[in-house]
Amino acid sequence: MVEEGQNLPQNVEAEAAFLGACLIDNRLLEDLPVPLNPAHFFEPLHGRIFEIIQKITDANLIANPVTLKPYFDGDSAMQSLGGSAYLAQLTGSGASLIGARDFARQIHELALLRELVGVGRDMVEQAIDTRRAIDPAGLIESAEGALYRVAGGDAELGQARSFGASALVALEGVARALNSGGHLSGVTTGLASVNAKIGGLHNSDLLILAGRPGMGKTSLATNIAFNAADRWLRDKEAGIEDGRNMGARTVFFSLEMSADQLATRILAEQSGIDSESLRSGRISHADYDELSETASRLHNLPLFIDDTPALTIAGLRTRARRLKRRHGIGLVIVDYLQLLQGSSRGSDNRVQEISEISRGLKTLAKELNVPVLALSQLSRAVENRDDKRPQLSDLRESGSIEQDADMVLFVFREDYYLLAKEPRKPEATDEGKVHEQHQKWVLQYEQAQGLAELIIAKQRHGSTGRVRLHFDARITKFSDLADDAQYYETD
Repeated sequence: MVEEGQNLPQNVEAEAAFLGACLIDNRLLEDLPVPLNPAHFFEPLHGRIFEIIQKITDANLIANPVTLKPYFDGDSAMQSLGGSAYLAQLTGSGASLIGARDFARQIHELALLRELVGVGRDMVEQAIDTRRAIDPAGLIESAEGALYRVAGGDAELGQARSFGASALVALEGVARALNSGGHLSGVTTGLASVNAKIGGLHNSDLLILAGRPGMGKTSLATNIAFNAADRWLRDKEAGIEDGRNMGARTVFFSLEMSADQLATRILAEQSGIDSESLRSGRISHADYDELSETASRLHNLPLFIDDTPALTIAGLRTRARRLKRRHGIGLVIVDYLQLLQGSSRGSDNRVQEISEISRGLKTLAKELNVPVLALSQLSRAVENRDDKRPQLSDLRESGSIEQDADMVLFVFREDYYLLAKEPRKPEATDEGKVHEQHQKWVLQYEQAQGLAELIIAKQRHGSTGRVRLHFDARITKFSDLADDAQYYETD
């Protein structure tokens, strides 16, 4: 433990040498080995000098002791070191140019060590303070979050960003959309019609994908998970840099199905072999060879499946942070929200627990700066209406799901409900009316079979509406409608 008064990790001389090198050659700032900002400097004056150097060079001007002097005429810390002469003193040794990159790396590393000291102090102080309610799980969650921020080098998390910095991030998103052909600014869903409507899955967004049982929401989530991971791999192999990659390394938290069941689904989708036949083993040797080839092709797919049952929202966030740190995860999928558990043990207030879970997922999306796609059940109110299409009010158990979500998507398949309403098949002795009713049903079912709707009921970034898709129940795969010119409608 760091005792009071003990020196924190620092190297003020390295800071001075690095600043001197930057003043001699401004081009050093264009190729730093680590992302430096003023907060990384132990000496506050050095942080201010670095900030002014950045400001001047960003304006395409030369930063040197002469151009910096007006900014520090009234700076008391600078006066105590001899005034503007200190700036000239920093550039006194041209030898600092040789080790400038090493100085930058050391400044960054020492700043991270100081962050770790702060995290450690807070952990110890909170753990030994028995005056507050004892909550070890909460302390672990808090410590994990703090350590994640340090591990990511994100010293600015929780601080305000200037509009200029935020605008640059926004422009990067616009550039991605432009380079993709004008419709994709986030992570691809693999479905051109969906991408055209929502622009892909955006960083820091919480997306809710909901539907009644049997609608295919897990199938759609699995399709999206595969498509995002596969696109990331293909873009990487094509030499496309991470900032322009339209895919994402993906983690799928499956609280309902096992990892091998999900893998079977993906193999069925990609090989074109009936998933039911795969599970029962009713396949030919040729099918098995096709399956083996598909499995081999997908061996390096950056898709991680966590099928831990009874996972808490705190546990999920901890695992997601770890995967982000180790593997650079860019998309989180949760199947499904109602199977997660809150932090309060033995709570009988389900609405409050669901509210905590939805807030936790939104916080996770912002903290990791990745899209989080969470599946959700719907209430049975849908079944009591003539029109079975879901509405926002059908979200189960808590209005906070709708409130916390940046986007709410519903999966709807009319053929599912039509199949359940099939009239009695006519017999030879039946009257013509019975034949007519069944024929009418057959016509309706044939028109609806294989069609699905993705209903965008809420979208912070754009309009609501519907996207028409094709669904192959045999291999549980959603795809674009090839012959549909107007594949989405806007409300």
